[in-house]
Amino acid sequence: SSGINAEYGEVVRFTFKFISFCCCLFTQYLALLPNNYQAPPPSPFLFSFQLSCIIFTSSITYIKRKMASSNAQQQPMYLQYVFGGISGMGATLVVQPIDLIKTRMQLSGQSTHKNSFQAFANIVKAEGFKNLYKGLSAGLLRQATYGTARLGSYNSVSQYLAKDNKPLPFYKKILAGVFAGAFGSIIGNPSEVALIRMTSDGRLPPDQRRNYKNVVDALVRIVREEGVTTLWRGCTPTMIRAMILNPAQLASYSQSKQVLLATGYFKDNVTTHFVASLIAGFAATAVSIPADNAKTKIQSMKVIDGKPEYSGTMDALLKTARSQGVFSLWRGFTPYFLRLGPHTLLFFIIYEQLNKLWNK
Repeated sequence: SSGINAEYGEVVRFTFKFISFCCCLFTQYLALLPNNYQAPPPSPFLFSFQLSCIIFTSSITYIKRKMASSNAQQQPMYLQYVFGGISGMGATLVVQPIDLIKTRMQLSGQSTHKNSFQAFANIVKAEGFKNLYKGLSAGLLRQATYGTARLGSYNSVSQYLAKDNKPLPFYKKILAGVFAGAFGSIIGNPSEVALIRMTSDGRLPPDQRRNYKNVVDALVRIVREEGVTTLWRGCTPTMIRAMILNPAQLASYSQSKQVLLATGYFKDNVTTHFVASLIAGFAATAVSIPADNAKTKIQSMKVIDGKPEYSGTMDALLKTARSQGVFSLWRGFTPYFLRLGPHTLLFFIIYEQLNKLWNK
C-alpha cells in the first residue's frame, strides 16, 4: 500500500511539473517571436495555472520529505492551515467559471440573465470562453488567504474546545465555524474585493471597465486610486456571510461525516467524504446566499460624488428586496450551489487526501 501511495505521489508530482514546464516553454516561445508579430498579451489564466502547479507540487514534495525525515505521528497544527489553502486553490481551478456566472447574475437584473445557462451562453457569446476564467488569480489569492485562515482556525478552535478526545458537540462546531468565518474573512477581504471587481468587469460598458490585468495590478490600483481602506470595503457583509457559511459548511460536514461513520454502513473513505460534502454544500448555499448577494453588490458598487450606492448590508438587502422582490435575494442559487457544491466537495476530498498522505 505504501509503495502504491509513493508511486501515486510521484506520478501526480511529475504530471504537474510537466504541465508547468510546458507553460514555461510556451511563455518563452511568445517572447522569442519577431517584434512585428502581434502576439496576444500573456494569459492571466496561464500564469495562475502555472503558479498553482508550482505551489501544489512544492507542497507534495515538502510533505513527502517530512514523512521520510520524521517518525512522529502527531501532525503539526500549522499543516491544517497549509492544507486548507492548497485544498481551496485546487477546488478554485475547477469552479472559477461558475463563480463568475454567479457574480454576474447577482449584479444583473432578471431581464439580463433569466437563469445560469442563459448567463453562461451570453457571457461566452459576448466575451469568449476564456473570459470565464477572468479573476482566477484573485480567486487563488483568496483561497491562499481566506481558505488558509478559516480551516486552520476552525481546527485550532475545535481542538481547544475538545475534551478527553471525545467527539465535539454540534453547537461547539458551530461556534468554531463562526470564529473561523470571521477571522478568515478579515484576512481574505482584499482578495475578495479584487475577485468581485475582476469577475464583474465584463458586464460594464467599455468606458467604465477597470481592466485589471491580474490580482496584483488590481490591489495596487485600488490602493493608489481609492485608498488602502477600500481593500476592506464590504468587510461587514463578508464577515456576516462567512459567519453563516462556515458553520453551515464546516460544522455540517464534520457532523455529517460523524453521523455517517456511526451508522456502520460507511467507512472513512472518498464515498463518505463525497456524501458529507454534498450535505455541507447544500446547507451552506441555502443559508448564506442572501448575505453573499449583499456582499457582491457592496464590493462592486461605484462611489459617485462621494455617495455610495449602498450604505451597508441591510441597506443592500432592503433595496434589492424592494426593487426586485424578496426572492431575488436568492437569485443565482443554482450557479451558487453549482459553484459551492463542487467547491465544497473538491475542497474536502483534497483536504482529506492530504491528511491521509501525511498520516501514512
